[in-house]
Amino acid sequence: MHIVFKALFLLILSATSIQTALQAQTGLLKTYENGVISSADEHASAAGLEILKQGGNAIDAAVAVQFVLAVTLPRAGNIGGGGFMVIRLADGNVTTLDFREKAPNAATRNMYLDEDGEYQSEKSKIGPLAAGVPGTVDGMISALERYGTLPLEIVMEPAIRLAGEGYRLSHSQARSLNNASDRLQQFEGSKQIFIKSNGTEWKEGDRFIQRDLAETLNRIATTGRRGFYAGLTARLIVNEMQRTGGIMTMRDLREYRSVWREPLKTEFNGYELYMMPPPSSGGFVMDQVLKMIETAGPDTLEFNSAEYVHLLAEAFRRSFADRNYWLGDPDFVDIPMGDLTGLNYIKERMGDFQTDHATLSEDISHGRVNITQESSETTHFNVSDRHGNSVAVNTTLNGSFGSFVTVTGAGFLLNNEMDDFSAKPGTPNMFGLIGAEANAIEPGKRMLSSMSPTIAVKDGKTRFIGGGAGGPRIITATLQNFLNMALFDMNAEQAIAAPRIHHQWLPDRLLVEGLFFSADTIHLLEEKGHHIQRIGNIALIHTIMMDENGLMHGAADPRGNGSVKGY
Repeated sequence: MHIVFKALFLLILSATSIQTALQAQTGLLKTYENGVISSADEHASAAGLEILKQGGNAIDAAVAVQFVLAVTLPRAGNIGGGGFMVIRLADGNVTTLDFREKAPNAATRNMYLDEDGEYQSEKSKIGPLAAGVPGTVDGMISALERYGTLPLEIVMEPAIRLAGEGYRLSHSQARSLNNASDRLQQFEGSKQIFIKSNGTEWKEGDRFIQRDLAETLNRIATTGRRGFYAGLTARLIVNEMQRTGGIMTMRDLREYRSVWREPLKTEFNGYELYMMPPPSSGGFVMDQVLKMIETAGPDTLEFNSAEYVHLLAEAFRRSFADRNYWLGDPDFVDIPMGDLTGLNYIKERMGDFQTDHATLSEDISHGRVNITQESSETTHFNVSDRHGNSVAVNTTLNGSFGSFVTVTGAGFLLNNEMDDFSAKPGTPNMFGLIGAEANAIEPGKRMLSSMSPTIAVKDGKTRFIGGGAGGPRIITATLQNFLNMALFDMNAEQAIAAPRIHHQWLPDRLLVEGLFFSADTIHLLEEKGHHIQRIGNIALIHTIMMDENGLMHGAADPRGNGSVKGY
């Protein structure tokens, strides 16, 4: 169905209006009663479904999905990276888990600057110095221990099986490996696994086996946290660091702990949204933007009209300016969240908003309050079970294939999340984001992230679970997906297929999915002063929506190769 829908989606959108396209998709919607998984990979979604059918709950299935993604989506799925999880239990309790990577203890503020103070950007993107201390394994085990119902070895069995026995590469999987080959072959551990010994390219249908990774996963399944942060796996990580010039140590690994945090909560149009707090910036931006657009009465605007796009873009512009200045790891910096998301402050930030004219980003800075004291390769998945438990997980290596460094003998890639720090405040990172002092490098600090797992509730019931991949565009795409449901009554397939925009303050440009906006709309936006850049797609989103009857509807972005499984 997915292939047919994707082809239909592209054909319809190129030939007719978006409204006609949305109407045409309605008949393709599938519903599930017992559970559903929406992820970026067929094997991962199947593993989650397997666990649900074995009697596991949504948390069990989410852990299974995460470990399978480490096998079948090596460019983003991981055990060498980190991420965020938002959980809403059947009893209505909501919590969030921060398993974001941390800077090693030997990290320094100026570690990526040369003797003249110039930023050496390659060092924070490629190679061992780019890697933060991984958090994924600790996060998955922490979630399972607190809320899961099945043993770790059971939920990890699908991943261990796929790594040891191998799986057939899809066209997109083979292409991603081939596209990254120049970087991967620079590091011996990566070359051994991701480059064919005969020098030929990977092809669709090739069996991809990862025996070292299977052994690493088996150590985790057998001994839990010690199977990664101590013993053989930890020694292999440190050996890789010493061999290639990295700084991560046994102490860094031993001391890593994920953190349970209170969710960031906001309300909009009858919905309660639960989102990640810092060091995620996604919840903060979505909270601000929803309040900003609410001041202008968005329910009176037509979907993706020039007026609606203009309002969204101006709100995004202002919120990203605040994001880049104020946000960092809350364990290291004081963030005046109450002030920054308060209605008086929001009204002040939108005080210079004009309906007929775009504000130049150079004329916008961060707001002021009185203080008394991530090619972007992330992946997102959602799980909902028959009991009413819901999980949204964003996880990443940061860039595609992370640092390109594979831990020799352990079979997994390390992240390049150190690039998400403000290596030199005022200088853009790989996503064009400009950070400030709040996100400067410090030992043991978590770097700011754009990952935005989100759960929305209405009338006491979960109605939306979502998130995505695409660096800072995750935030704006996830929010638009929610708004498509909350403002325009779209179902899961309609909301995820609808065209998107993105603005992040700097650089001062409004990204639009070019094929799907009319020339008239583009012209009107340009007349308002927007600098338009047409691109292929804004981000990849995965979502689950529930209707009034409790039926679940999963959707994977037709722009990618995601998978929905349910029963």
